[in-house]
Amino acid sequence: MENQYQQPTQTHTVIVKSTKSVGVAILLSFFFGPFGMLYSTIAGGLIMMVVDGLAFFLTAGLGLFLTFPIGIVWAAVAASNYNKNLGR
Repeated sequence: MENQYQQPTQTHTVIVKSTKSVGVAILLSFFFGPFGMLYSTIAGGLIMMVVDGLAFFLTAGLGLFLTFPIGIVWAAVAASNYNKNLGR
């Protein structure tokens, strides 16, 4: 006797992404500047490359004392936001 009630087949797709370490983002941006920021935010790293380049040439390097810490904080916030958005 055939089963007249068949269960519908469902396909679920699961996408797995790993988190980004905030500590690693801070260390990379501290040691490598905007190149280290590419770990946590590609757009932010590219923007800070331009900003740091301008700051270096327009202020004889003194502007980097302001822009470099901004890049480190930006990298940490970007990694944290990336991790928060994974849960959604």
